[in-house]
Amino acid sequence: MLSPRRWLMISLVFLATVINYLDRQTLSVVAPALRDQFRMSNTEYGWVVFAFMLAYTVMNGASGILIDRLGTRLGYALFVLWWSVATALHAFASGIWTLGIFRFLLGIGEAGNWPAGVKVVGEWFPERERALAAGIFNSGSAIGAILAPPAIVWIVLRFGWPASFLAVGASGLLWLTFWWMSYRPPEKVGEEIPAPRRYGFRVLLRTPFVLWFTVAKIFIDPAWYFYTFWFPEYLHRVRGFDLAAIGEYAWIPFAVAGFGNLLGGAASAWLLKVGFPLTAARNLTVLLFAALMAFAIPAVFVADARWSIAFVSLAMMGYTGSTANMLAMPTDVFSHEISASVYGIASMGAGFGGMVFSLLTGWAVDHASYTPVFVGFGLMPLVCALILWTLAGPAARLKSVQQLQSSYAYQR
Repeated sequence: MLSPRRWLMISLVFLATVINYLDRQTLSVVAPALRDQFRMSNTEYGWVVFAFMLAYTVMNGASGILIDRLGTRLGYALFVLWWSVATALHAFASGIWTLGIFRFLLGIGEAGNWPAGVKVVGEWFPERERALAAGIFNSGSAIGAILAPPAIVWIVLRFGWPASFLAVGASGLLWLTFWWMSYRPPEKVGEEIPAPRRYGFRVLLRTPFVLWFTVAKIFIDPAWYFYTFWFPEYLHRVRGFDLAAIGEYAWIPFAVAGFGNLLGGAASAWLLKVGFPLTAARNLTVLLFAALMAFAIPAVFVADARWSIAFVSLAMMGYTGSTANMLAMPTDVFSHEISASVYGIASMGAGFGGMVFSLLTGWAVDHASYTPVFVGFGLMPLVCALILWTLAGPAARLKSVQQLQSSYAYQR
């Protein structure tokens, strides 16, 4: 029998994800002020974002493995502690180099959030509820990004930008208290088949599902990083928004994106209910929501900033609807005992893409404009959906090394 306590557990992951994005978004909101103070070009700002993505990418490969070995309660707590302290250190940045170092440290800690969240979903939720549970906790990224512009702008205008980093860092330490007192693994996970052992990095990456799932994330997650790190800058530099206007309007796309998490989870749940196979339900939902991300293209061409924000909002809802299902896929295929490792490895693809495209974004903006950037991020998610349909294989439970290595031959 499924425990109703699972909703408390996913609520705690949701709150951690909110804090994760408050920490991450603080730099994006204060970037106009920091760039003016430190005299940063677009390319130099791209390198600061790159520092975060480099640490995030490398640590994604290790974070899931550490969480699987330490256990959800301790592993998650250590990562939140690390990223909260790293966020607070930003208050002491004195230039581009120190800012880049603190972003690097933040990336190390923040890499643990999604592997830990995926593990919680696998521990507590059965197959039919996983996309919805993943959508609930992933919506914390949208809520954190919604709260960040008005909250951070309010703090900056009254107390200065260093205070904003100290405040959001403290919120993570407060969350730790509730997590440590509340989290316990379930006695029995509904519809779960335990793994006979933990598989190493190389064994997992050689499986078709993990390999192509990792490659697929290269083509979708960088779009979200662009909206997270660059959209406030775009509103300021291209659309003429000042800091107060950014605080007033930059939260809107993230608010719309929040609905995508729930819609994406509900869509695949409905497809399963009416008889679609698991693989088809997940992949079809990803495809439909990835197509929405093409609305990024008209966003850069319209003259009215309100229409630009509206189109970006639809594109971001497409991302979250797709991601709600992609977060569920590792727990569809693997036991919860190694699901954090699988998602951590796959997130290295996202981080690699984020690194490369953050540098390309800075270069393109300095040497051309935002137009090729918006067009590229509008089309790339369709490549992700195509890879999942054609190369990743079926979302069927695998229980042995032999099945892992021959997973193409398994048909659900």
